[in-house]
Amino acid sequence: MMQEQNFSDVNFLTVQEVAELMRVSKMTVYRMVHAGELPAVRFGRSYRVPANAVESFLRSAVVDRTKTQEPPSSAHAG
Repeated sequence: MMQEQNFSDVNFLTVQEVAELMRVSKMTVYRMVHAGELPAVRFGRSYRVPANAVESFLRSAVVDRTKTQEPPSSAHAG
């Protein structure tokens, strides 16, 4: 059984607004939507992206270099 969702408090952004917010091209946003990386709702030929989905994506995409930084590899002299 599907859960009913209340969309009355959802703030939707256009692809252009998402692109400006993320400082990427509109094509990058379209690719993310089609790849399933960013959820979107289609209205006719236009897409709208929930603002909270953009926030969640950006939070999960933050890179913490202190945790992922590897020691420099030694160059092979030879």
